Amino acid sequence: MTKEKNIIIIGARGYQFQYGGWETFVTELVKNNRDENIKFYIPNLTHDKSLHKQEKYTNGVHNPTIYCKDRDFVTMFVMTIKSTLYYMKYIKKHKLKNVIIYNLGCKVGPLYLFWRPILKLRKVKLIINPDGLEWKREKWAWWIKICFKISEMFYVMFTDHVICDAKAIQDYINSEYKIFKKPSTFIPYGAYFQEVKEKNKIADEIMKKYKIKKDQYYLIVGRFVPENNYETMIKEFMKSKTKKDLIIISNVEENNFYKYLKETTKFESDPRIKFIGTVYDSDALTYIRKNAYGYIHGHSAGGTNPSLVEALSITDLNLLFDVCYNKEVGESAAYYYTKEEGSLSKLINKVDKISKKEKEKLSELAKQRIIDVYNWPNIVEKHQEVFNDLLQ
Repeated sequence: MTKEKNIIIIGARGYQFQYGGWETFVTELVKNNRDENIKFYIPNLTHDKSLHKQEKYTNGVHNPTIYCKDRDFVTMFVMTIKSTLYYMKYIKKHKLKNVIIYNLGCKVGPLYLFWRPILKLRKVKLIINPDGLEWKREKWAWWIKICFKISEMFYVMFTDHVICDAKAIQDYINSEYKIFKKPSTFIPYGAYFQEVKEKNKIADEIMKKYKIKKDQYYLIVGRFVPENNYETMIKEFMKSKTKKDLIIISNVEENNFYKYLKETTKFESDPRIKFIGTVYDSDALTYIRKNAYGYIHGHSAGGTNPSLVEALSITDLNLLFDVCYNKEVGESAAYYYTKEEGSLSKLINKVDKISKKEKEKLSELAKQRIIDVYNWPNIVEKHQEVFNDLLQ
C-alpha cells in the first residue's frame, strides 16, 4: 500500500493569493503536482479575527485561515509562529504520519529549540528554503540583521534538508554551516511563457494616463527598497542620452526612502521618469513587460528573484545588476552593470542603438534559460524527489 505524504508549507501568506513570490510558489507547487499521494497543507493569512482557524479545503489543499494583525513586516513572523503551533496540534489530533514541514524563509529559527524535540517525537521532517540572505538587506537596522542571521543558523541546525533557489545560496549554506553537515538541493524559482494579447484594457488605460508608448520605455518592477538599487538606476538613467521613458512599477509610498530619492536624484525634474505604482493584474503586467524596450533589474540581495525570471520569460532586452544571483539566472542572455558611476548610463546609451537581430538573439537566449532551468514542472518534480527521499 502506497503511503500518504503530508506536506505542510509555512511562510507564505496563503494558497492562491495574488501577492508575491512565495504565494506564487505554493500555488504552482500544488498546480503542477502529479503525485496523488501528496496532500498539501497551506494556511491562509487573514486580518479578519472572525475567520481565525476556520478550516477549509481548496482543490484538495487544507488551508485554514490564521488571523494576524496587520503590522507590516512583523505580520509574517506572527503568521509563521501561529501556523506552526496550529499544525503541531493538528498533527497530534489527527495522528498524521509521513509529515514534512516546509519552511519558506528564516523567520523564527530560535523557536525550534523548543519545537524540534516535539516534532521529532512525531517523526516530522523539516525542510528550510532560506530564500535570500535576509540579514544582508540594507533596509534592516543592525540589530534586526543580527536576529535574521541567528534565525538562519537555527533553521539550518534543526532542519533535515535545505532547498536553495540559487546555486550561490547553496554554496553559502554549505560553506557557512558545514559543521551541521546538512544535505542541500538547488531548486530555483520558476516562470511560464505567458500569452500576450494584442490589447489589454487595464494596461492601455495605464499607458494612456502616463503617456507611455510601446517599445519606447525601459521598465523596472520590484519592491521599493534600498537594496534594489533604485538610487543607482534613477541617477544613471537621468545621465543617459536616451529619449525613452523609465517606467517604475513598485509599491511606492511617500516614505523616508522616497523622500531621500527625491532629494538625491531630483527625478521630478526629468519628465522621462514615471512612477506608476503597483499593477496587480497579471495580464496587464505581462502586457506592459512585453511592450517595454528593455527591463532594468536592480536587485542585489536574495536568490533567484521572481521578477527577474518573469522578465527573462517575457522581455527581450534585460539589463541586470552585476551580482552572482543575477548572473546565475541571466548568464549570456542579458547585459550587466555595476554601481560604478557611468556603468548603467553608458550601457543604456549602448543598447539604445543595438540592432534588431542582436535583440532577438538575446531574447532567444533568455527564453532558453526558462526552458532549461526555470520551468515549473521541472521545479515541482525536483521538490517531489526531495519529499520522497525524506519520507522513505
